[in-house]
Amino acid sequence: MEYIRDFMQRVNWQSRLIVIRGPKGVGKSTLMQQYIKQNFSSGDRHVLYCSADTNYFAAHTLLDLADNFVKMGGKWLFIDEVHKYPGWSREIKEIYDLYRELHIVLSGSSLIQINDGQADLSRRILIYDMPGLSFREFLHLDVGLDIKPVSLKQLLDNPAEFCMEIISLCHPLEHFGRYLQFGYYPFYFEQKQEYYDKLENTINYIIDVELTKFRGLDVGYTRQVKALLHVISQMTPYEVDIAKLSKASGISRQSTLKYLTHLEEARLIRRLFTDLKTVTDLQKPDKIYLDNSNQLYLLCIERPEIGTVREAFFANQLASAGHTIEYAGYKRGDFRIDDSIIIEVGGQDKDFSQIADQENAYIAADNIESAYMRKIPLWAFGFLY
Repeated sequence: MEYIRDFMQRVNWQSRLIVIRGPKGVGKSTLMQQYIKQNFSSGDRHVLYCSADTNYFAAHTLLDLADNFVKMGGKWLFIDEVHKYPGWSREIKEIYDLYRELHIVLSGSSLIQINDGQADLSRRILIYDMPGLSFREFLHLDVGLDIKPVSLKQLLDNPAEFCMEIISLCHPLEHFGRYLQFGYYPFYFEQKQEYYDKLENTINYIIDVELTKFRGLDVGYTRQVKALLHVISQMTPYEVDIAKLSKASGISRQSTLKYLTHLEEARLIRRLFTDLKTVTDLQKPDKIYLDNSNQLYLLCIERPEIGTVREAFFANQLASAGHTIEYAGYKRGDFRIDDSIIIEVGGQDKDFSQIADQENAYIAADNIESAYMRKIPLWAFGFLY
């Protein structure tokens, strides 16, 4: 309970049916348990927390559990890891329809199917996607810096003022490199020495278990999909060559495009397109990144290319804060945000030549501490959530 993430405030807990999705390790179980401790007294029998992957459910159903709980006065039912229970959506729909006074909170994989053909929960359920830690949250846990998030508009309107506020509290660049390597998953603060081992286990679990179970990935292709991730970790983002990816990973072109879609759904990569409105299922992306910079440092055989690290960090933080990200286009800047803002990402010497003729355009520059006009420190974009 020492630190409760602001994500807690994003969730409308009064809704009757909620699912919190996210990759393994971002803190979904902790969030649910913290909400219970915050809002229910010790020994309160109106609330029940359970995990769907326990042996109890080998001999009992979710429906049995809910029925018995409601008969004993239960009001709030929290079910963790619900995706591990076969046919969960059908039973949750029945529970929702039968017990009108029961609040149901679920957590599950990023790959969880809300409409899986058994029961369409889309009209009944509120879905929240939980990201890993922002740079702001990492600083809170690592050095005790307590500062509220800044909106993108506030940051772009008054970057110098915001940066001066942060610099008065700490030197962000002292900690930024550590965040890029270790700071995205909260379990860093539990087992610092084993961080990359645990991260590798997390990635392997997503591919070996979740993708095979929820996206029909043939077990015989898991090695090729892992190889695909390794190849992506060594690519520069502006060189998306599907033929090269297919050859290096030993997967056909069409299967490569399909697996890229699934890897993005699993929060292992991020695909960028020049126009999201016209994207088709098997369209070649214009840029590909690993989902976050920590994955880059784990998977890249040698030290990752710093330009790729910067862009992966920027895309991750903006997307996690709820912004729409597209590729701005060749010679027009790296990113188009919310269909209106152009941002070029680079080092401290990056100039405006590439975006000189663009309106509402900015530079996110690494290795600078303060903002100057439309040139904003890259680290500042880690304070958006």
